[in-house]
Amino acid sequence: MKKGLFITFEGPDGSGKTTVSTEVCRRLEAEGYPVRYTREPGGSEIAEQIRKVILDPENTAMDARTEALLYAASRRQHLVEKVLPALNEGITVISDRFVDSSLAYQGKGRGIGIDEVYAINQFAIEGHMPEKTIFLQVDPEIGLERIHRNRTFLDRLDQESIDFHERVLQGYQEVIERYADRMIIIDANREVEEVIQDAYLAVKGLLDA
Repeated sequence: MKKGLFITFEGPDGSGKTTVSTEVCRRLEAEGYPVRYTREPGGSEIAEQIRKVILDPENTAMDARTEALLYAASRRQHLVEKVLPALNEGITVISDRFVDSSLAYQGKGRGIGIDEVYAINQFAIEGHMPEKTIFLQVDPEIGLERIHRNRTFLDRLDQESIDFHERVLQGYQEVIERYADRMIIIDANREVEEVIQDAYLAVKGLLDA
């Protein structure tokens, strides 16, 4: 049996990742493609419990390295419990976030270092990287404006300063350069329907290749 593709969606907060990735997955499922949507942090029962700890606005005392380790732990559980079994069944997995998020948010945003965070995650994922990544590129100001306009609850990372989110975007640019061969860049400053259509065509093209 042919293994499924592992495709991730990445981008700063407010880029529309969840909206776009879920709709892309819905359209492909409706057309009969064997695809499965999941998300990080979370995606499995144990990983979702870790997610609550990470994103709880009350956990203001959380150390940056603790945060990075919790993300890696959640990722490990999600990978072995949900992602790898689906791929082995020939199902394409579409994940809202994966390792690139940690490299940008904890590596650059928190100042730990991209290489340091990469090393933590290599222990967690044992070399299982996505085949392709759809990167939704959005200006930090636009992303944060969307967050504050559309969300009634702001998690711990949503409440970070514009400076933090600008560092995250810088981190993502470094990640894009490092993994240029697997990145598909989409302008997410536009209306969501345009972004969804471009992402859908990109993923459909990968599945039809």
